[in-house]
Amino acid sequence: MNITTREQAIAADKTDPLAPARDNFILPDGVTYMVGHSLGPPTKAALEAVDKCARQSWANGLVGSWNSAGWFDLAANLGDRLSVMIGAAPGEVMVTDTVSINLFKLAASALPLTQGARQICVDADEFPTDQYIAQSFADMAAIQCNRVEDGGDKAAIAKGGVYIKSAVNYRSGARVDMAGYEALARKSGALIIWDLSHATGVMAFNMHGVGAKLATGCTYKYLNGGPGAPSFIYAAQDLIPNLNTPLPGWMGHAKPFDFNPHYTPQDSAARFASGTPPILSLCALDGALESFDGVDMAALDAKSGALGGLCIARADALGLTVSSPREAAQRGGHVSLQIDNGYPITRALHARGYHTDFRTPDTIRFGFSPLYIRYADVWDVMDALGDLLASGEWDRPEFHARSKVT
Repeated sequence: MNITTREQAIAADKTDPLAPARDNFILPDGVTYMVGHSLGPPTKAALEAVDKCARQSWANGLVGSWNSAGWFDLAANLGDRLSVMIGAAPGEVMVTDTVSINLFKLAASALPLTQGARQICVDADEFPTDQYIAQSFADMAAIQCNRVEDGGDKAAIAKGGVYIKSAVNYRSGARVDMAGYEALARKSGALIIWDLSHATGVMAFNMHGVGAKLATGCTYKYLNGGPGAPSFIYAAQDLIPNLNTPLPGWMGHAKPFDFNPHYTPQDSAARFASGTPPILSLCALDGALESFDGVDMAALDAKSGALGGLCIARADALGLTVSSPREAAQRGGHVSLQIDNGYPITRALHARGYHTDFRTPDTIRFGFSPLYIRYADVWDVMDALGDLLASGEWDRPEFHARSKVT
């Protein structure tokens, strides 16, 4: 798609098969939301689901709602819905805990099953949480934690052990050849734990097709599950019987209401459930996922790539440095630009109604969720960016003041 004018962008929006999905979202007037981290906007169905859960199931059904409202099976049922989106099978995905906790659980479960070096590896430019968990687990397990520099990941996988790796790099938006890495892991006996946090809901991928065995990811970004929405965990069925979670909880027990003092895990990814699930958050996610019902993930991926391509073309015209891959097939759902004084520029954009995000030291990220972002939105935000850079308006004192959350 070659868009060179705003009129062409508007025309592309009119023929976009995903355009109707925008009506599912609640977006403030005058705001174009291109934030690629922490929180997607709410859907109407998500807020309605939370309201119903609180005012009806909780207020009237009370504890009986674990049965009557289906609370007890909600996390597993949501996992099955997510399995459709990521190319997994029913029973292989469970919604539970946080990405950090799930990384630890998977690392501890995977290590005894690996061959070769007794190690855990993580990219040196990986999201900090992933690095913290890898190092902490290594310390507890008395194994080596290798922070792998750029270009050394394949050699590290060839040595075996556990590798934590994002499917999409959080800074650059570069997507990984998951199938290629899994082929290397099969040869060495390594197990890769994929972090899908910047991938799920914005691109198409197939866990079975690429041979992936283990993964976790968040639901509050492109899945729009709400602030602090729970994570999900994926484990391939052929591996599940051999995975022993280090944090066994009664919700993961095969017969939780027998209250047996000895742990017998469920025969699905539900064995990774630990404590009582956050039902209000699960209900919000349940409503949010309705927006993906019937969506062709390949079409979603294609639009994400086209939105990013338009952003890159306009960045080039402005003479800006693009740190994301230029080919859509190599890029996830966001585009990163390296700009001096990036933080005050993002705040100046915010003041104009364009919400983007910033990553230290100089990266502005534009997150392109295909269900509600339009081509005209991309055109307009780049117009605003160009105007700010030309006018110097971004240099006002109020835009330099740092908020706690950037």
